[in-house]
Amino acid sequence: MFYYVNGTVAHMAPYLAVIDCGGVGYACRTTNNTLAQLKKGETARLYTYLNVREDAMELYGFFTENERNCFQLLIGVSGVGPKAALSILSSSTPETLAMSIITGDEKALTVAPGIGKKIAQRVILELKDKLAKGQIAPGGESYGGTGVTVIPENKSSEAAAALAVLGYSQAEIGMALKGIDLEALRLEDIIKQALKKMVKG
Repeated sequence: MFYYVNGTVAHMAPYLAVIDCGGVGYACRTTNNTLAQLKKGETARLYTYLNVREDAMELYGFFTENERNCFQLLIGVSGVGPKAALSILSSSTPETLAMSIITGDEKALTVAPGIGKKIAQRVILELKDKLAKGQIAPGGESYGGTGVTVIPENKSSEAAAALAVLGYSQAEIGMALKGIDLEALRLEDIIKQALKKMVKG
């Protein structure tokens, strides 16, 4: 329904940013990482996700599309609600989260407040293979936006698909994969190296 909201930062509180768009204040639940990018009184754009429940409608906003994409992936995991997803994304960036999932690093996930070992294991279990194979994309769309799930045929395509899931553009993915020995390395290691480049980026 809302792709993003663009306006003046009217108010900030823990896990909350209010964006004034033409006199209407949109309360966006958000992460510490997004709040760190905002300044009260300045203009900002937050990429949004509208969560509709029987008893409430809540708007979530993120400074980058990558962060929103990761939020949508996380709430797709059974037992992980929006609050837990915000906690995880407040303790890691999309890149470090992807690295934690691909490498099976439970400890990196349990650093987030309220995230125990069981939830961390579930996140890794449900997202690792899908992420590594590029079989999922946030919002229920498939890689390439074709409406059909794409299972790439080689390691280069698989790595590109996994990075596309996180919201990176083809140009960014091309730069990240440049110089990596795609033939010699395992898929997991290719993705790891590409993510490291993006983190430094």
